[in-house]
Amino acid sequence: MKAVITDTEIENPDIEFGLLKAAGFEVERAQARTPEEVIRACAGSDAALVQYAPFTRDVFEALPDLKIISRYGIGVDSIDLKAAREHGVWVSNVPAYGTDEVPTHALAMLLSLMRHLPFHDRAIRDGVWHFAHTGEFESLGDTTLGIIGMGRLGQQVAHLARPLFGTVLGYDAMLPDTAWLDFVERLELQELVSRSHALTLHVPLTDETQNLVDRDFLSSIRSGGAYLVNTARGGLVDLDAVLAALDSGVLKGVGLDVLPVEPPPMGHAILHHPRTLISPHTAWYSRASMVDLRTKYTQNITQWAARGEADNAVVRGTR
Repeated sequence: MKAVITDTEIENPDIEFGLLKAAGFEVERAQARTPEEVIRACAGSDAALVQYAPFTRDVFEALPDLKIISRYGIGVDSIDLKAAREHGVWVSNVPAYGTDEVPTHALAMLLSLMRHLPFHDRAIRDGVWHFAHTGEFESLGDTTLGIIGMGRLGQQVAHLARPLFGTVLGYDAMLPDTAWLDFVERLELQELVSRSHALTLHVPLTDETQNLVDRDFLSSIRSGGAYLVNTARGGLVDLDAVLAALDSGVLKGVGLDVLPVEPPPMGHAILHHPRTLISPHTAWYSRASMVDLRTKYTQNITQWAARGEADNAVVRGTR
């Protein structure tokens, strides 16, 4: 059997190579970032371990030997799941990793923005030393946090935020009432947005959530403005709408760990706006979460090879 690591930011994928070779795979590594490159890299392969590489319908049609894909992380929006299903290819992801790291990072961004830490830092470096130069802000105990997406990560944010914020609100179209946290008030999206001093996104990227934060969404923000943090998927946010909202004061600050294009063009206005805080898709990262993620996404492949079934299957294959 043959496995290909289509693309990776890991300098030395020793965990992946070790597990795959022990399971009887011949392993190759590539840096494929276009469908054409993926087709060349994966020709004749049974399994693909994928980070950002696109798996389009054309890719599936050109790779008749491909039986399983394992995605490095939670999101599978780079894979045409309908085409995978039609071609009988298994698709697995890693739904549980960074469950401490992502909520901590989201809350750190929120607190930094709401206390104006990045704005004060920039002002001081520009020669301005004044406690109120960046404007007024509220005591956290007088503010309301709105969490959009109340799955595993959103719920952990709620637990961390509970002792800090006066009120915690939540929205989730899918979560049943039986799984809802009793200290989080459940609201429809528009009402949550209109009541929140701060908003944090924890939903997957789907056709329904693409550009969730657009001009209509932002028009519902409370009259005093709000802060927004996104540690989920870059495609959830319309950057042009966010920039306009920052300029008008509708948004008082924005923290983004994910962007629609990564890395972004260094001249993009979102990187240079004085009211943004940007990190390089690192919310999930720690030494422990890195080992956990790399091990789990490789084990999706090795367990399929051993049992004919893939753990964490998003698409159940027939091959």
